[in-house]
Amino acid sequence: MNLRRRKRAGAEVHTSAMNDIMFFLLLFFLIASTITNPNVVKLLLPRSDSGQSVSKKTITVSISKDLEYVVDKQTVPVDQLMPTIQRFQGSAQELTIVLYVDRTVAIENVVNVMDIANKLKIKLVLATEPKN
Repeated sequence: MNLRRRKRAGAEVHTSAMNDIMFFLLLFFLIASTITNPNVVKLLLPRSDSGQSVSKKTITVSISKDLEYVVDKQTVPVDQLMPTIQRFQGSAQELTIVLYVDRTVAIENVVNVMDIANKLKIKLVLATEPKN
């Protein structure tokens, strides 16, 4: 009768592959989070064949389907739109307004923002989505 204990092999878990996977997931989410822009209001933009990118100092003005005006992440009443844009104009030499407008908004509201840009002599660009 053999009463001696047998030596059993110890159970080991190799986690080196898991460390690699976690590193790549972390890297992916860090890169993906820098690409997304949380400052943009979700709108259905009109489509255009000729799209251009804008450089220099830009501010975004968004008009939602509920006629809510947003200037660089802050909601602004219509009557305060011109003074708000003037404050941005004082901090930049060449200012460009990128206008994001929902498709369902009447053209009259777009023209109001265009008039403000013309009075302040600021370049205005209407944002569109590319046609598929």
